[in-house]
Amino acid sequence: MAATIKDVARACGVHVSTVSRTFSAPHLVNPATRSRVLAAADDLGYRPNRAARALTTGRTFNMGLIVADIANPFFPPLIKAAQAQARGRDYHVFVADTDEDPRVEEELIRTFTKQVDGVLLCSPRLSNKMIERLAEDVPFVVVNRRIKGMPAVLMNVAQGAKLALEHLAGLGHRRIALVSGPIGSWTSNEMQGVAAETPGLDLVFFGPNQPTEGGGLAVAADVAACGATAVLAYNDLVALGLIEGLAAMDIGVPDQISVIGFDDILPGRLNRPKLTTVAMPAVAAGRMAVDLLLQSGGEGATVTLDTALIVRESTGRAQK
Repeated sequence: MAATIKDVARACGVHVSTVSRTFSAPHLVNPATRSRVLAAADDLGYRPNRAARALTTGRTFNMGLIVADIANPFFPPLIKAAQAQARGRDYHVFVADTDEDPRVEEELIRTFTKQVDGVLLCSPRLSNKMIERLAEDVPFVVVNRRIKGMPAVLMNVAQGAKLALEHLAGLGHRRIALVSGPIGSWTSNEMQGVAAETPGLDLVFFGPNQPTEGGGLAVAADVAACGATAVLAYNDLVALGLIEGLAAMDIGVPDQISVIGFDDILPGRLNRPKLTTVAMPAVAAGRMAVDLLLQSGGEGATVTLDTALIVRESTGRAQK
């Protein structure tokens, strides 16, 4: 016969309720006791009945995680970190990709509503108003979007943009192109706000753009024609596409134009030239988003994580 929760409790000398909490709310159980219970459960082959727990607690022990584009190398580390954090709290994560389409995003949220206890919404493309409306049916934590009254994990884009622009100014660049992302992007708005407040710069804005390598390729000719000696791109994919487009026109990076991206994805470190970028703490954001969703009293809480400038080979001194 299959082992029961009573068998586990008897084997490690604790109350049945302690075994139950170990699986339903492990953070409430003393670590040593939790380890003893998990070891006994493993020895006995005990597995909790998730359906029964859902009926008892009113929770599914599932959460949804929706990302804008799972093909973007920025998102997999965040997804893996969120899954590991959720697993440690005995939660399962359902991952979905919107392909940068707000209509798909809304459909996925509505589909998840009855199947999960909450949703992690990463780089959403929906309007704030629509997200607020959908949050009436399921709890949200939003990653990289500030919505009044909603729990959020923000990566300090403004800090990173300031560091990037100061780096370029220190290299003698004055005319700088700012290549933004999709319409309504919080990251783009933060970048543009900092750039507009930075004195002594002659800024040229390009956008909206697709947040992909293709988006960078598409804008390369316009950037080359505008007379800018440096570019701050929405993300690393856009930056890499831009470098590729400039190379096709025999425009060297950084000899003729310096380029900075955002995210610090692996392809940027392998590119030639290696990409100067603003590192975004994706792993920490994934973990923190799970914690905010599960913690009691987390409504409206906002956590802001620091970013950092990583200087590599794609930036150099402005030509005289």
